[in-house]
Amino acid sequence: MRPHPETWLKVTPGGLWCEPADLFIDPARAVPRAVVTHAHSDHARPGHGAVLATAETLALMTRRLGEGRAGETQQALGYGEPIDVNGVRITLRPAGHVLGSAQVVLEWQGSRAVVSGDYTPRPQATCATFEPVPCDVFVTEATFALPVFRHPPAEGEIARLLHSLYVFPERTHVVGVYALGKCQRVVSLLRASGYDAPIYLHGALPPMTEIYRSFGQDFGDLRPATVANKEALKGAIVLAPPGAIQDRWARRLNDPVVALASGWMRVRQRAKSRGVELPLVISDHADWDELNATIDAVGAPEVWVTHGREEALIHACAQRGVRGRALHLIGRGEEDEATEEAA
Repeated sequence: MRPHPETWLKVTPGGLWCEPADLFIDPARAVPRAVVTHAHSDHARPGHGAVLATAETLALMTRRLGEGRAGETQQALGYGEPIDVNGVRITLRPAGHVLGSAQVVLEWQGSRAVVSGDYTPRPQATCATFEPVPCDVFVTEATFALPVFRHPPAEGEIARLLHSLYVFPERTHVVGVYALGKCQRVVSLLRASGYDAPIYLHGALPPMTEIYRSFGQDFGDLRPATVANKEALKGAIVLAPPGAIQDRWARRLNDPVVALASGWMRVRQRAKSRGVELPLVISDHADWDELNATIDAVGAPEVWVTHGREEALIHACAQRGVRGRALHLIGRGEEDEATEEAA
């Protein structure tokens, strides 16, 4: 008889622990052995002994955390490349969230669990597309697990940004984006729309963008916003961390149109409270329909929810005969204000 994943995949104070392999998936604190799904700070913590992840995630972690802090030893694993750890077969599959993001597929004695990390099934030019993996237990995020969250096509949101630029050609358009993932995606979407003018970046954004470039991604003409004068930025698009669009840094720009790219911009009150004139609903997480469609696609009889709007998703699972369970993992959804900046 196959062992149920709950007998060997357990919630501990350190995070989700695979007992037979003696390793943690995205642990909340330093541990001897960790598998890391992606490099956002609520999933990729410093101080682990050994870290297993994609090469992209390891590079991003090292740039974020510094040499030696992203694992005393590192092992890169390509998508679809299996590794055996104490009899547990571990495979990474694309999660579609940011560069290098991966689902962790764990197989032991005939049973299979998949830990999604953060994900979206929508194809993106800046990372590999999510692949549903059939399993016995699917461990999913639930950041946008409410029916109100149905993300429009990102291309349409970029068209709204460019239309605003056309209507207000003298105003600087400053767009709040998270440094890892959202920045590079917005640049890529702008280039795909035909926008070939220079795009200006706040000083906090180039380090992660350079890692993307080192893995072969081309973003065209990117320039530092911090050295450009006010006149040069008239009619330009400037990307900056969400925190910067509200402080003195943004006020030095020419009559700025303040935008923010986030799934949370679906909620008008959030946009209003942050002084956002142009909310752009662009998310790197699955929305309500996509979460439910993914659960159907993997066909798991049991779904564990790691963080987010657990109750609604568990209820939706129950309506189709799927058992749901909230894991209540500590420290999720706080990737440098992740719930608003990386969403």
